Amino acid sequence: MSTPVLYDVQGPRARRRVLIASIVGGLVLLAVLGLAARRLAVNEQFDYDKYKPFFTEPQLYERLWDGLKNTLHAALLAMGLAAVLGVLLAFGRLSRQWWLRVPAVAVIEFFRGVPLLLLIFALFLAWPRVVHTNLPALWALVLALTLYNGAVIAEIVRAGVLSIPKGQTEAAYAIGLSRGQTLRMVLLPQAVRVMLPALISQLVVLLKDTSLGFVIGYAELLRTGGQLVQVLRNPLQLYLAVAVIYIVINSLLSGLASYVEGRQRRRTSGRTPVRTAQVETGLGTL
Repeated sequence: MSTPVLYDVQGPRARRRVLIASIVGGLVLLAVLGLAARRLAVNEQFDYDKYKPFFTEPQLYERLWDGLKNTLHAALLAMGLAAVLGVLLAFGRLSRQWWLRVPAVAVIEFFRGVPLLLLIFALFLAWPRVVHTNLPALWALVLALTLYNGAVIAEIVRAGVLSIPKGQTEAAYAIGLSRGQTLRMVLLPQAVRVMLPALISQLVVLLKDTSLGFVIGYAELLRTGGQLVQVLRNPLQLYLAVAVIYIVINSLLSGLASYVEGRQRRRTSGRTPVRTAQVETGLGTL
């Protein structure tokens, strides 16, 4: 039995062309990397003195750890608040009551369209002039991230809910659930599995956007790295270390998302066909 594919199986000539193109592309990439390495060597970027602080300065890691803790603190606060705000805005936009739907649409479209950096400046610089109360750099960053990402998450949640078959909604109405109960108890739990990849991608973006806190003096990871660069005079090495830290954290977050998604898939696949049919017809417990 042949395995169906989305493209024609390559013949001998096509495989040779692909192999030749791969070899040529690999050689070009190696040449580019070699030129880059040569330029770095000419500019003394491989000298031991550039890497010596990583072995002789324990305070370097203490400072980076402090910056990382500040980054994670801001990111976790913003993630929780943005998730709550996103769900509320999504439910408002899905509401059949115009006095809920219209304000939700206005808020979503406004904060999705405003640049995040402008929101940060508005909360940190303009807010004190309006209410005559200074807003700490942490909360200016967190609130800006919450408003922007909450609007984006609202659209992700709305798309996930709308992707659920209409039979689920009809079954919920058939057993007497209201519109709000249907959204909260039936559609949203099923939509989580559908929207999880997009949601995790947005949370990764949120985590990286905490680096914008440097413009208002918040001592997050990137700003801490910049301060160390001014002392140690090795920007390439320090910023590379900061980039590696971001990559590791985002990889862990993506791995957690894959684990949760796989676990939900196994739970869903373990349901019996009879139970699924009962749920779809409204005869079983939703």
